[in-house]
Formats: sequence, structure tokens, C-alpha cells
Amino acid sequence: MYWSLLALVIGFGMDLLLGDPQGWPHPVAAIGKLISVLERSLRRAFPVSPKGERLAGGVLWLITVSVSAAVPILILWGCHAVSPWLRLAVESVMCWQILAVRSLRTESMKVHAALAGGDVERARRAVSMIVGRDTARLDAAGIARAAVETVAENTSDGVVAPMVFLALGGAPLGFFYKAVNTMDSMLGYVEPPYRHIGLVPARMDDVMNYLPARLSALLMLAAGGLRGMDVRRGWRIFRRDRYNHASPNSAQTESVCAGLLGLRLAGDAWYHGALHKKPYIGDPVREVEPEDVPRACRLLYGTAFLSLLLCGGVRLAACLCL
Repeated sequence: MYWSLLALVIGFGMDLLLGDPQGWPHPVAAIGKLISVLERSLRRAFPVSPKGERLAGGVLWLITVSVSAAVPILILWGCHAVSPWLRLAVESVMCWQILAVRSLRTESMKVHAALAGGDVERARRAVSMIVGRDTARLDAAGIARAAVETVAENTSDGVVAPMVFLALGGAPLGFFYKAVNTMDSMLGYVEPPYRHIGLVPARMDDVMNYLPARLSALLMLAAGGLRGMDVRRGWRIFRRDRYNHASPNSAQTESVCAGLLGLRLAGDAWYHGALHKKPYIGDPVREVEPEDVPRACRLLYGTAFLSLLLCGGVRLAACLCL
């Protein structure tokens, strides 16, 4: 247990220093390829009907999470048989690959740089890399709003939630979570052809993120308080708007971020050519601006450090008690 805790701390530091270098092989990409292969195979194996596709999605989910957890378990077992230090080194790299603090900041700040330079088209291309919605219709304010929303939402999905799973079960449980989250991002849509096959992945993502999303919201409130932001407004908007999303989890951190920054986020958005009517999150105390992107990133970093302290402290206490 001590080794996994140390690996989490080292991996967190590596993520802050290195981020996600372009061109490097990444296990999440391998998980994505596995999902794509399984989707094609299971669509052929199961009946072309809503029930058949839902069954295919359930089988896909079970295979993907099993493989994603079993591979790191076997790798770490083999490394430990050679040397605990080799296991520590390998698990530290795994933790680094699971966390996404710096890469989230890097990609969102590309949007900020383009907006600050007045290049809306470049900003639109940059934001399309980090959001799932259609971006062709977004103006400068919509681009900045989309970037702030994805930083807020992924503070939970890309940082706090995986850190919770890493603290609970080391890298194998961390990759279990990444598989769940990746399936949701690839298949969890209500439009065809994902409506039925993506049902189980989407629902299981909701289940796995239920507690981490709420913990993320509270930690973000604390991070905002440390930065002197309006925590009272952040708490009020959180209490009022935290369910203003189709997902029970996505608006948890978005509502806190909207309240702390004094923005109105969300609203209608286009996905795969279809307009989705969505409620707003937050009050328009002021208009969104490009500088809100780095403000959201500062909240991201503050929340990440607080999460490490909390998760690491809980894991250390568990180690001392056993």
C-alpha cells in the first residue's frame, strides 16, 4: 500500500512536469482501440435491435474494464517479482498516464492564446479538440465558455476521480476508471448509432463518478476560497444548478466554477448536427471573456493539489491502520 501511495505522488509530479507529450504511446489510446474493435465485433454478434445493442454494450463494458484492470495487475506483479523498486517506477509511470492536470491546462490554454490573439478560427479548432459539441457555430464568447466548461467538468473526470480510484486500488483501479470514462466519451451519446449500445457505458460512468464528482465540487469550492473568490456565491449556484445537466455528475463542478467566476455556463448546444436544449448553469454576473480560461485552470490546479492531499492523507491513514 505504501508503494502505491508513493507511486501516486510521483505520478502526480510527473504529470505536472511532463503533461502528455505528443507522439508518446499512451495506454488510454490502446483502451480506445479495444473499444472500437469490440464495438464492431459485438454489433455483428448481437441482433440489430435495441435490446441486442444494449446487451452488446453490456458485454463490451465487462470485457473492456476487465482487460484494462487485468493488464496492469499482471505487469505490476511481474515487476514486483523482479524488484519492488521496478514496480514503483512502472506504477509511477502508470499514475502519470492516468492523470491529466497539465494536459488539460495545456489544451485549454491553446484556446485562450488564440482568443487573446483575435484568431477566432484557430480558437475554434483548438476548442474542438477538447469538447464533444459541434464548434462551427461558436463565436468568441461561446468558445471561451466551452473551454471553461470542459476545464470545470474534467477537473473531476480527468483529475479528482482518477486520483480517488488510484488512492483506493493503485494503478489497476485507476485504469479501470479510465476505461469506464473512455467508453462513456466514445459511446455515451443519445443519437444513433450509439443510443442503445452506449446505454450501459453511460450509466456505469454515472455510477462511478457519482461520489468523485461531488467531492470535486467541494474541493473546487475550497480552492476558490483559498484564491479569495466568492465562495458564498459558488455554494449558492452549486446548490441551485448542480443538476442542470443530462448527466447527474457533469454540472457538479460546472456549477461551482460558474458561481466562483460569476458566469453563466451551459445552455443549448449542437452535437453531431442536432441541437440539444440545455438549461443554463450560473448567473450572468458578467460576460465571459478569454481570461476566464486561465482562471478556470487556476481552479483546476488548486483542486488537484487539494485532492492529492486528501486522497494521499486517507491512503496514508489506511496504511498506518493496517
